[in-house]
Amino acid sequence: MKGLGRFDAERMLEGFSVGDRITVGQKSLSIVSPRLPEARRNMSRRAQVIGAKDAGFLVSWMGIGVGSKVLEGGHGSGGLAMHLASVLGSSGTLISVENRVEHAEVGASNMKRLEQVLPEFPEWHLIEGDLGEIGDRVSGVCDSLDAVIIDMAEPWKVIGEIEPLIRIGGRVACYCPTTVQLEKSWEASEGLGLIVEWSGEMIERRWTKASKGGVRPGNQPMGHTAFILISAKVASEEE
Repeated sequence: MKGLGRFDAERMLEGFSVGDRITVGQKSLSIVSPRLPEARRNMSRRAQVIGAKDAGFLVSWMGIGVGSKVLEGGHGSGGLAMHLASVLGSSGTLISVENRVEHAEVGASNMKRLEQVLPEFPEWHLIEGDLGEIGDRVSGVCDSLDAVIIDMAEPWKVIGEIEPLIRIGGRVACYCPTTVQLEKSWEASEGLGLIVEWSGEMIERRWTKASKGGVRPGNQPMGHTAFILISAKVASEEE
């Protein structure tokens, strides 16, 4: 355990239950039922993950909830997938696509740990391959998607392959580290007839408690992580 050294947790917790406090070394700890925050805090990381700031915004704006069918392109270490799994419930479906085996292994291990602590876990599929070439495999899981989130270097190259899998009214998001990627994704989305609903960045600014009273902005930099583009699929115009 981070900061506490190595110990046999099962043996140490014998006789205790959730809600009790226990002393480990010189630290006094509370025993709690783990959920998403605890799982994310102790997750293994190989690739950069989409954090709570952006994941929460994507879930809310894209209307992702219980029973949704969601595809994420770029599973990485599973940071976004963990957020999605926590809101989909047992009736939801999550399809994660990752083309790097070493990343897929780390992400899968994090998801397996999360499954052990969530009250409900969605139907989850991990596909190893290129996002632009897995349409048939996605269709074999569900007939249409409510939401697609693309977190990869060139989203504009795969939107055309993914768009047919999205239901009318469904949404696709591109997670873009640079403005050039944002612009190309925007043009590709509009070229396919998607309606761009939102584009921009989420800025996080943390505050701290001052030593002499009051609160003030912390010393951390302003929390820019990436640019986000969200577009919706609409029905074709009647001729």
